[in-house]
Amino acid sequence: MPDLTAPGAPVLVIGAGIMGAGIAQVAAQAGHPVMLFDTREGAAAEARAKLGTTLQGLAAKGKLAPEAAEAALARITPVATLDAARDACLVIEAIIENLEVKRGLLRQLEAVVSASCVLATNTSSISVTALANGLAHPGRLVGMHFFNPVPLMKLVEVVSGLHTEPAVAAAIFELSKAWGKVPVHARSTPGFIVNRIARPYYAETLALLLEQAAAPQVLDACLRGAGFRMGPCELMDLIGHDTNFAVTQSVYDANFQDKRYVPSLVQRELVDGGLLGRKNGRGFYRYPEGAPAMPPVAAAEPAPAGRIDIHGDDAIAEAFAAALAGRGISAARVRGSGWAGLAIDSARLVLTDGRRAREWAAATGCADLAVFDRPILQPAPPGTALAYAVADSASTAWRAQAPAWLAALGFAPQAVADTPGLVVARTIAMLVNEAADAVLQGVCSPEGADAAMKLGVNYPAGPFEWLARWSVPGVVALVDALDAHHRGERYRVSPWLRRQG
Repeated sequence: MPDLTAPGAPVLVIGAGIMGAGIAQVAAQAGHPVMLFDTREGAAAEARAKLGTTLQGLAAKGKLAPEAAEAALARITPVATLDAARDACLVIEAIIENLEVKRGLLRQLEAVVSASCVLATNTSSISVTALANGLAHPGRLVGMHFFNPVPLMKLVEVVSGLHTEPAVAAAIFELSKAWGKVPVHARSTPGFIVNRIARPYYAETLALLLEQAAAPQVLDACLRGAGFRMGPCELMDLIGHDTNFAVTQSVYDANFQDKRYVPSLVQRELVDGGLLGRKNGRGFYRYPEGAPAMPPVAAAEPAPAGRIDIHGDDAIAEAFAAALAGRGISAARVRGSGWAGLAIDSARLVLTDGRRAREWAAATGCADLAVFDRPILQPAPPGTALAYAVADSASTAWRAQAPAWLAALGFAPQAVADTPGLVVARTIAMLVNEAADAVLQGVCSPEGADAAMKLGVNYPAGPFEWLARWSVPGVVALVDALDAHHRGERYRVSPWLRRQG
């Protein structure tokens, strides 16, 4: 096998769309001669012309030396036939996501390429094992999954099918690093790493919408408050509901209709109604306006209390103590009580462990009780949106005081239905659970999962980083609470997590 990292190693990119053109740009900037092919006549030449404009723009902004921009463009050559593959050390296909079309192309390539040429597929969801089936030399096929926009996104999933030779995967891993990317090894299972682990970010919000637990803008605000750049509803609007629904359906079907990946009736209705998001002006929100402004939080001042206790042993309790001290409110610390939050005279404000407020009230005999969501960012920026729910046994006075105390702690309280795990805690727990199963099944390592989710979809932390800040028992308890409430296959704790306990 040739040294793929050598700058002179010729690369053929098949598909001159957004992904293919981006891959060609990255390879050319790394010093490789790049041949660009597309079945549509003139498409490769058009893509090269656009890349010229892009490279000139980078030079004008000082992000690339003018001579480097010219040299990179000079290395890209549009080609009219696949005969050009004879000279390639590496062929990367970035064509339509269709198993038979891709398989047909790969078989064509085998009749042209040299025996040492590596074949890579940029598929985001199709089995690399299935693509290799029927090839004369299936061991040289590997997944090289880039993320859009290719020149900016650092992650590359290096996907090995059952046939992929370890040396081929290792060569693509090193090549990705040479191209300035951060590669992670993945096993060819449905969704690979990112598209699999990310499903709960959409699914839990869609489930909450189906239950009418909160409005889209409230759910988005709460998850942005946890550090995500976009809330799930606005992100699905950006991706396109047709695309997001199709990926979910693909993962669901590929996993033999595992209920954990079941598509949402909420999203199907949007797709059926042609409400696809930004691409056609309306999804969860209307565009160009986007999400409506959140109504201002008008929480009352907390009423004077005879005694305030801060329960808990972690950073959340420390932050609460600092916030109350900053307002001149005297509070005692209580450690080892088994729950976190505030006891305000006979009322309680409790950090969710997955149980609903009414269950907490019944278990403790405390009628005036509210649960609040897990503040992921510590310290939480002032005005961070935070979901809460009040027990149905609560008095009218406590219904007003619960958000008042959350506001006093520095949050913008958002009332939601009394649902297990509320919004952020539920979503984070399910992301961690899905990542744990991916590790259990050998799809990736914990470190690979963290890198993939931060670099591939810009998560504020990786799932195992969240787990380290929370706790295994805490995540397990929350997922178990979801399972106890919903009574189905969807909320089952990963055996990997059970073993850690």
